[in-house]
Amino acid sequence: MAELVEHLERYLGPIQEGWSIDADGLKLPFQVVRFDQGSGSGTISFSTLGLSRHALPSPASRQLIRHELLLLAPDSLRAGPIPSLLQQVALETLASGRALLRGDVLGPRGSLVPGSSMEAFYVGMPVYFPDEFATCEVEGESVVIAWLIPISRSEAAFVTEHGWPAFEDRLVATDPDLTDVYRPSLGF
Repeated sequence: MAELVEHLERYLGPIQEGWSIDADGLKLPFQVVRFDQGSGSGTISFSTLGLSRHALPSPASRQLIRHELLLLAPDSLRAGPIPSLLQQVALETLASGRALLRGDVLGPRGSLVPGSSMEAFYVGMPVYFPDEFATCEVEGESVVIAWLIPISRSEAAFVTEHGWPAFEDRLVATDPDLTDVYRPSLGF
């Protein structure tokens, strides 16, 4: 696990805080950690740490995948609900018994944070970082860094209807700030 910590800290800075129990005081099978660096000024990062110990089958190929989840957020959410959101998604991923894949949509389930129109997560590649950040070798196994991107209800519907390549084409064309949970919906 030291290799994974080194990898994350190389791109996100030192771990600043961590959570290993849920809101009910139960020990989690992974941690959620916070880094003070995000993808740019005014952003911070949260990641699971230890989720990759659980290899999960790909629903597309049955290949076993080890991944950690990354969530980028505005610095204003440093003390907000992000750790519990990440815990919930990671626990649901483990319970589902299947790996998350690029293009998966989780939700919508209502506003992710108060005052936000973002209601779901889109699983993407961490394109705000150098390509080398997307995977890490840990004890001879590849660990994929899966970026959870907050999206709106209409954006989630667009992915379902048109597929993830069309959605990512729209993201490239409009270039919204995907770290901003308060951004306006692309309004499909």
